[in-house]
Amino acid sequence: MTDEMMKIEQITPESKQINVMAKIVTVGEAREIPSRFGPSRKVADAIIGDETGTVVLSLWEDQINQLAKDDIIKMENGYVSFVKSKTTPGKGHIRLNIGKYGKIEKLDDGVSEVKEDVNLSDIEHDLPEKPRRRGPRRSYGGSSGPRRDQRDRF
Repeated sequence: MTDEMMKIEQITPESKQINVMAKIVTVGEAREIPSRFGPSRKVADAIIGDETGTVVLSLWEDQINQLAKDDIIKMENGYVSFVKSKTTPGKGHIRLNIGKYGKIEKLDDGVSEVKEDVNLSDIEHDLPEKPRRRGPRRSYGGSSGPRRDQRDRF
C-alpha cells in the first residue's frame, strides 16, 4: 500500500487504497440500513473536501459520532463504492468508505480551504459490471444422467 496522499479531484470510480487529507463540510443524520447478514446498521453521509473538490464519505456505526463539521481528517486505505442512480438505470454515484482495513484519524490542521462547488458524488458513472464466475460450474450432487464412470460402458 502506498502512503501517498491523493487530492479529492484525483479519485475515480476505479480508485483503490485511497489516502486523503480532507475537511468535513457536513455530517448528515444517521439512518438505519437493513443488513442481509444480521441486525440493521447505522450510516451517515459526510461531505469531505479539500481545495480541489468534495465527495461523500459514508460513516458507519461508531465513526458517526467521532467526527463533526470542520474536523480535519486523514483517511488511509479507503475505497470507492457506488450508490445506484435514482433517475438513470445502469448509472451510479461514488462514495468513499473506510472499511475494516482502513483507518481515519483527526488532525489539528492540513486543509484550510474547500472547493465546495465541485462534488465528485454528484457525477453519474456507469456502474461496474459484477464479476462473472470463472471456470466450470460445480455440481454438488444430484444427477441428470449416468455418472461419468458409467457412461460409454457396454
